[in-house]
Amino acid sequence: MMYSKIPLAQTLVSLCIAKGIHHVVISPGSRNAPLTLSFSQQSTIHTYSIVDERCAAFFALGMAQQLGKPVAVICTSGSAVLNYYPAIAEAYYSNVPVVVISADRPEYLIDVGDGQTIRQKHVFKSHINYEANLKQDITHKTTILAETHQLSPEMERELQKNIQAYNEKEINLALNTAVEKNGPVHINAPFDEPLYDMQTEQTVFPKVDELVVNNAIAQQEIANVASIWSNSTRKMVLVGTLPPNTIAKKYLEILANDPSVLVFTETTSNLRDDTFFNKIDQMILPIEKSEAMLEKFQPEVLLTLGGMIVSKKIKAILRKRQPKHHWHIHENSVFDTFFCLEHFFKMNPNHFFELFFEQANTVKSSYKSFWNAIKQEREEKHEIYLKQINFTDLKAFEAILGTLPSSIILHLGNSSTVRYAQLFEIDASIELFCNRGTSGIDGSTSTAIGTAVIAEKQTVLITGDLSFFYDSNALWNNYIPKNFRIMLVNNSGGGIFRILPGNKNTENFDTYFETIHPHTAKQLAAMYQFEYSTASDKISLQTELQTFYKESEKPKILEIFTPRIENDGALIDYFKFFNENK
Repeated sequence: MMYSKIPLAQTLVSLCIAKGIHHVVISPGSRNAPLTLSFSQQSTIHTYSIVDERCAAFFALGMAQQLGKPVAVICTSGSAVLNYYPAIAEAYYSNVPVVVISADRPEYLIDVGDGQTIRQKHVFKSHINYEANLKQDITHKTTILAETHQLSPEMERELQKNIQAYNEKEINLALNTAVEKNGPVHINAPFDEPLYDMQTEQTVFPKVDELVVNNAIAQQEIANVASIWSNSTRKMVLVGTLPPNTIAKKYLEILANDPSVLVFTETTSNLRDDTFFNKIDQMILPIEKSEAMLEKFQPEVLLTLGGMIVSKKIKAILRKRQPKHHWHIHENSVFDTFFCLEHFFKMNPNHFFELFFEQANTVKSSYKSFWNAIKQEREEKHEIYLKQINFTDLKAFEAILGTLPSSIILHLGNSSTVRYAQLFEIDASIELFCNRGTSGIDGSTSTAIGTAVIAEKQTVLITGDLSFFYDSNALWNNYIPKNFRIMLVNNSGGGIFRILPGNKNTENFDTYFETIHPHTAKQLAAMYQFEYSTASDKISLQTELQTFYKESEKPKILEIFTPRIENDGALIDYFKFFNENK
């Protein structure tokens, strides 16, 4: 096995291995050569070469999401590290442990006109859990620097000892923080030439600092909220983005059987039960203009779990009709989404419920039965409406989501895709992911491919056209498994803007908002060796879906063309239909 001659490179590799990092995504460059050569020599490390740094970071995000462990990304100096930013922001808000290791020029070459050099320190400071700005080894200096800073051998040894101790401490802190806070960290490592020199023996053996976790529990606060819960007849549990299998079944059953509790679950919550309210917008959008119904809907207690909430409507209603008490449970972070947060329990939800339900009691209430009756009515109208409309985005999603194989991993693109998915039931065996941390369209495909590389199950991505073409470099990837599937709903532009307020069907709107285009995925599929097929109506879509998930020698893209002008009308009329013939 070969090792870099640079002590800092050896230190980084040794500590990453010690901390259980087994997957490293590398983008090509020269300044990061000491790390590239070192990591790629390690038998316990799986390395991946991805040219586009933006795609590389989202690819790592998808891997870390599946593993539940840190994945490292490595890049050269200069603008390369800036391309990581969209994925790092997503990882920050989605609590995904991505470790950025950026190679840098030595400090004496910053802001002196040297090529491929920017100020890399603090580059992610607003969206990072820890940043370690490492020091250059004194034993690895260029001749020009050595000539201007003459030191005795004893002084060099002492200085290098201090630098090594500092670097070890900072790297340990960064890697421990990635695990403790379950989010991104940044390690900036300066290297000077020569960069490619290797040796057969490891000469640096850094100290490994163990992770210390604080498990303090707010016992009295849990007792207090359990008392409030036991005396409230209108309680709502709202669940945002959660990894699969986060909440134990026994606690879900307690909530499901409580007549005073409404459990509203987002598609991204990975919680699906017939007794829950799994289609939030379908339930609440028709009541938003009725003060009497809003009053009946307003909870006394709101308990929120998980991350970001997709539904703008539930956020708007609960901000206007605030509960008396709002409590949030999360292991890492909290957002005061409804501007009335009373308690934040920073702990595992199962541990919270274990303590909470020992003290909470069930009360009589008609809260759930009242809204269950409305839920049944909504579901019946949903079926009636879908039977009478023409082929549009809405009908396409009905067919797509209704024919998904069981026990797959489903990735949803943002914008229209995740919102359409919120209107349909999805098989409870399906594990669902979506980049809802920042809700951007920029890395959905790359993230899904990262998932597919790690997952043993088949991974399916449903995405819109703008998101797909924006992230088309994601397909420039040598690791895509043959069973990976992309369903591309192409409505020739940003269809969501036709649903939002605006002056549609004008040149200004078409150009700057909807961004109409004529592109298809056919040439990209050919370039990147995907099987490619199309559908443009109900019958052709049903036909293609019959064979789409079957084994193949290549990954597949199914491009579904829907009518740009009709899509928004079908969705707007869908919600109007719930208020008709009441």
